[in-house]
Amino acid sequence: MDQELSGSTISHYEILDRIGGGGMGSVYRARDTRLNRIVALKFLPRELTGNEAARERFVNEARTASTFDHPHVATVFDVGEADGRVFIAMAYIPGETLKERIARGPLGIVEAVDIALQITEGLIEAHEHGIAHRDIKPANVVLTLDGTVKIVDFGLANLVGLPPENQPGLFMGTLPYMSPEQLRNEPVDHRSDIWSLGVTLVEMLTGSAPFGRSDTGPVLYMVASHEVPPVSAQRPDVPPALDRVIARCLEKDRRQRYRSAVELHDELRRCRGLLTVAKAAAPVAPAPRQGRLRTLVRRIFSSS
Repeated sequence: MDQELSGSTISHYEILDRIGGGGMGSVYRARDTRLNRIVALKFLPRELTGNEAARERFVNEARTASTFDHPHVATVFDVGEADGRVFIAMAYIPGETLKERIARGPLGIVEAVDIALQITEGLIEAHEHGIAHRDIKPANVVLTLDGTVKIVDFGLANLVGLPPENQPGLFMGTLPYMSPEQLRNEPVDHRSDIWSLGVTLVEMLTGSAPFGRSDTGPVLYMVASHEVPPVSAQRPDVPPALDRVIARCLEKDRRQRYRSAVELHDELRRCRGLLTVAKAAAPVAPAPRQGRLRTLVRRIFSSS
């Protein structure tokens, strides 16, 4: 619905092409003509422009996300309004989304844990500023060209402790990744992000979201009542320690989840250490018999 923006100019931004979007806005790659740099511009949807609550929430993204600078969170540069459109200018991050990476197949265990650690570090910073992201999912995680993980899209960010906006038909999140309390439209805090990261971890390790991918009623039922089996049941190389981390992230009762992203980070770091030790202790497979025979022949001839 916003394709006509490509090739246009909004304020001092030259719109180049559309690179993504969701329920709270479309995102374009653009050139900042004042500073001559490429940015990502996120626009409030036209149908929500007249909704004061949605407009305020959208602008709140810039105010909250710009209060901190962290290597695992996309930087917010500017917020403005031009030609009847509210927008936020953010750092443009070359790379691929975690969603695109998962589409190629499940990740290695170490790779998945390393990504989860970086996401958690970004969440620690946000939570310390009183901000819950509310929409952690693979599409909102970018893997940069140098391997750094960046959390993007604080469009659903909410100051922790504030009640959610009860707007008919407007889900504040993405169904397959929303916590049970989000689905019940209850006040959301940092523990909803911990739930969503647990869902994302399962998807990284198995290639599939544990509650499905659709935005339909069955997903609501699954999130509310389905207990996710241990990932090791599907992937035996997943260690029990990581199974336990995921299970605690996905506790239906948020009081049973990790109390903070710091606590979750500590557990993930322990898992990472165990994986390193296990790899170092793994026996080296003997060379194939044919290879050993060739080596023996070469030694014999070299000594003759």
